Amino acid sequence: MKPRYLLFLLVTFGSFIFSAAAIADTAKTSKPVMVYYMPWFSAKPYSDNWGWHWTMNHFHPDTINATGEREIASWYYPLIGPYDSSDPAVLEYHVLLMKLAGIDGVIVDWYGSADFMDYGLNNQATLKLLQFTRKAGLKFSICYEDQTIQHLIDGHYLAASNAVLQAQQEMLYLQNHFFSDASYLRLNGQPVLLNFGPQFFTADSDWQKIFFVLAASNRPALFNEDHRLPSGAGAFDWPPMWMSQLPGTGGVLSGAALKIYLAGFEQNAAAWPAFISSAFPRFHDIYQRAGGGNYLGYLGDHHGDTLRETLDRGLTNSSAIVQIVTWNDFGEGSIVEPTVEYGYRDLGIIQDSRRQWLQPDFYYHTNDLTLALQFYHLRRQFSADTNISAELDEVFNQIVSGKTGMAEAQLKQLAESKSKP
Repeated sequence: MKPRYLLFLLVTFGSFIFSAAAIADTAKTSKPVMVYYMPWFSAKPYSDNWGWHWTMNHFHPDTINATGEREIASWYYPLIGPYDSSDPAVLEYHVLLMKLAGIDGVIVDWYGSADFMDYGLNNQATLKLLQFTRKAGLKFSICYEDQTIQHLIDGHYLAASNAVLQAQQEMLYLQNHFFSDASYLRLNGQPVLLNFGPQFFTADSDWQKIFFVLAASNRPALFNEDHRLPSGAGAFDWPPMWMSQLPGTGGVLSGAALKIYLAGFEQNAAAWPAFISSAFPRFHDIYQRAGGGNYLGYLGDHHGDTLRETLDRGLTNSSAIVQIVTWNDFGEGSIVEPTVEYGYRDLGIIQDSRRQWLQPDFYYHTNDLTLALQFYHLRRQFSADTNISAELDEVFNQIVSGKTGMAEAQLKQLAESKSKP
């Protein structure tokens, strides 16, 4: 949603009152609940350096405070500390948490496969993540950042005349490595592809050319941000932080403004083949403090109500898919991954909403979420012990198959046996 639409929204929806009756078809309908995932973190000791997303060229993760926390580029601190996106123990921990929370899969922020900046490294982390989502029985999808084409041109990696060809090559890469996977998310038989934009390819004809190289069965159901292209399936909404930069807002996105935006998006979406609803817990970016960018605005957590209301809205409207924004964008603070500040609260909200709107017999509960952390610590502690590794593999399968009692007992037994002299 861009500022030029504000007047339309205010006139059309100024008197809109947010209520479940106004927005929701409360019939329990199956729809996938996905979570938006960032694969871009590098961290010691798995890697030999702290990546930009932990430092932003300002913070120093090697500096540890009195409580044992490293200095990182975020207002929030991951429960396991800053981590590397290619670390198998981390990926395993993440997918276990997602499964326990009632999340059906991930949508990965993808910058392409080119060996440019950190794109190739992030792509390798994405490929690793797919191994673990598949193991946990989760779905997988990609959100392509077409702004990368401009970055490749600006960095003299790509000639502007080859822009469409480069995008075609990226789509062929997606077809070969992701779309062809049985766990890849499909809608009406088409692989679901989000695009964070469009920011470079703004013409619908460009996308038709880009997708033409794919097999007919792999031409995606394309969802852009806020607005549907004519040949696309629809669009997805996103925290409209631009509204917090308007005069009189004080840099804060109010609940009333957010509801106006969501109502406007849903009215537009009613004419599309499909749309994706986003749910989000908060927005609190670190960019200005890091000196690396402008302040984007603030959306309050409101004791979990922001996530609870946006998630319930997505689960009860006519969207085809719900995406939670985000799992781990620590730079923007829109995270549901467990943190020191919020613990498992956000994942508990997701569990409750799933049980209320989608799956009354959903069997995981908030206390089960701690199993993932217990598992992570044991995996980390005994990574070189092949016997314990095999037992932990068994525990993983128990957790994802719903046998939490057995998993809890085995984790306790492992921890106790190894704590004895």
